[in-house]
Amino acid sequence: MIVEDIMNTSVPTLTPSHTINDALLLLKEKRIRHLPIINEQREVIGVVTDRDLKEATPSSLLSIQNPEIYELPLEEIMTKNPITGHPLDFVEETATIFYDNRIGCLPIVSKGKLVGMITESDLLYKFIELTGAHQPGSQIEVRVPNQPGILFEVSKIFYEQKMNVLSVLVYPDKVRSDYKILVLRVKTMNPLQLIEAIRAEGFEVLWPNHPGMNL
Repeated sequence: MIVEDIMNTSVPTLTPSHTINDALLLLKEKRIRHLPIINEQREVIGVVTDRDLKEATPSSLLSIQNPEIYELPLEEIMTKNPITGHPLDFVEETATIFYDNRIGCLPIVSKGKLVGMITESDLLYKFIELTGAHQPGSQIEVRVPNQPGILFEVSKIFYEQKMNVLSVLVYPDKVRSDYKILVLRVKTMNPLQLIEAIRAEGFEVLWPNHPGMNL
């Protein structure tokens, strides 16, 4: 999946000459937390977040207020030359950029101009969709040998059981380096028969594995 599939294309923006007060009002109106700052050519030259605004303005608990602060131009508080992405970047690689750089938003640029935006919330929801966690079902974790064709062998069991698989994730086994863990989300609330079939084929079911479930 690429960024173009999940990015927001209707992105509120401001310019460096807009004020802190302009940004506060826009964030409140649109119920957002990040604003790209662009020039007349729609080139991204900065980003302002709700955190930037909170750090720049006095707390409402303070007795001394300075209204002139709210008229400061955004160019004085924005993060300049922010990291940007491209519509054809892969979502997985983009998630790594978010994690490595501890950022909350990523302006998306094509041919030097702003065309969209994604936030950490957009990424989180997309991964929820990809894992099927938002759909009713059951999760099963199976330890399998790390060898070619093993996913096909496991998938045959689901086919024979006429079980619909919502998602499949694979990650290394921390205990046994020559094995991997398959995390499968299936469209059933009662996976006991499926678990029995998986074990009958010689695979180890790690979850669910409550007392009394060793069939």
